[in-house]
Amino acid sequence: MEYFRPIAMTDPARPEGALQLAGGWCWFDRAEVLTREGPQRTIPASEIPEEAREALTALRPDFLGMGLGRPRIMGVLNVTPDSFSDGGLFAEGAAAREQGLSMALAGAEIIDIGGESTRPGAADVAIAEETDRTAPVIAALRRAGVSAPISIDTRKAAVACAALDAGAAMVNDVSAFAYDAALGHLVAAREVPVCLMHAQGVPATMQHDPRYANVLLDVYDYLAECVREAEAVGIPRARILVDPGIGFGKNLEHNLALLRGLSLFHGLGCGILLGASRKRFIGTIGGAETAADRGPGTIAVTLAGIAQGVQWHRVHDIGETRQAIRLWQAVTAGDMQ
Repeated sequence: MEYFRPIAMTDPARPEGALQLAGGWCWFDRAEVLTREGPQRTIPASEIPEEAREALTALRPDFLGMGLGRPRIMGVLNVTPDSFSDGGLFAEGAAAREQGLSMALAGAEIIDIGGESTRPGAADVAIAEETDRTAPVIAALRRAGVSAPISIDTRKAAVACAALDAGAAMVNDVSAFAYDAALGHLVAAREVPVCLMHAQGVPATMQHDPRYANVLLDVYDYLAECVREAEAVGIPRARILVDPGIGFGKNLEHNLALLRGLSLFHGLGCGILLGASRKRFIGTIGGAETAADRGPGTIAVTLAGIAQGVQWHRVHDIGETRQAIRLWQAVTAGDMQ
């Protein structure tokens, strides 16, 4: 089987015949042909088979009312006592509410609220406890006037149901419905968007010597099957984001291979979400042992993803990321908005 990775460009000197990538800000006039045996050759965009070319170029529909013609920010709000990134700073309801308000003011276009840590080594949290951590915070933010869409970061249908009832508008499932098949049926029945992420194993054991035949193609094939299964239960592709799952059952080399090949995932015909914020590999490469010190490295990875047309970026540092994106847009495209 052949895979077609568009070579994404943003230069204003765009050659005649170049194609728009996913209807966004990147263009491409070549693609790398990949197989399980390795890179094969580079071909002109005009030689990409029609079905693959259509998936790579089709304008992505609005997501939660937002166009995907520019990069978008999803803010991370962990209401857990044991998050790797913020050490439980927002485990209490009042602190979580204030952080959510601050994130909205800083420019988070979706606020992603999670009540179960999925850091390496984390244990499962009971449904009732996870619900008690998340649903009241969502309701409090709605009462406080937060209008930005809220996403519930959970693997469990019961938790998601309570969150949607409290005012959430989206589900973000790091297991892509593998943990709880009922979650897919709930998402379909409630007609809400979902993000499907790749993970090898479960949080408790996922970093115990993860292995792949070809990490880029293995993750692509997994997500392609997840999208097909989601469509089969009634979730249209227009309501699906895909996430390659940086750090979820991947070592440093796996993460870098996925980041270098991100443009391949446009072939799935969905918006892409990148969640690399503050992760360990950033600290390893950048020399930042503490998660809170990995903001500059996170921005570097975010901009690398934007340069490959990735539409959604799940980050902790909202204001800093928003500033970086604005400068990137101004420099590359003259877009001052």
